[in-house]
Amino acid sequence: MVNAALIAGEIIAAFPQQTETPATTEKYEGFYHLGRISGGVESAELTYILRDHDATILKKREKFVTELAASFNKKYGEGTIVLELKDQYRNMDEILQNQPEITQIAKNAIIEAGITPIVRPIRGGTDGSQLTFMGLPCPNIFAGGHNAHGPYEYVPIPSMEAAVQVVVNIAKAVVN
Repeated sequence: MVNAALIAGEIIAAFPQQTETPATTEKYEGFYHLGRISGGVESAELTYILRDHDATILKKREKFVTELAASFNKKYGEGTIVLELKDQYRNMDEILQNQPEITQIAKNAIIEAGITPIVRPIRGGTDGSQLTFMGLPCPNIFAGGHNAHGPYEYVPIPSMEAAVQVVVNIAKAVVN
């Protein structure tokens, strides 16, 4: 009997470890992110997130994973590895670059609130990305939080008030 946990360890080792991870990349660099491991001797499950701002490179990442699964099935027997690929979040810039006025409305609303806009990539998935691909273009704007997704995440009331003002400014701009 093949030990599923050991095979899972081999699979993890086959991914780039010193490059192409969230910890070793920044800005617009893509990555493979091992988000979940579960299982034991009989079965194991690995959940990876593949991210890239460039759709062509994302397809190459998908090809790498597909070929990796095929190589393990060849080594350990067909059906040992079951691969499921599904789209989660795509780069909303694919849509927004064709509608620059949408992003400009958000920038203007931020400036009107007395804040200097900071444009930077968001490396995780967002509701704005999902909505943009559903036909409602939604560039991401700040919600007032600091140190997101970490142990020191917090939201000061003045930042929340500024975020509310930006949303009000956007509403005024698109209603008029």
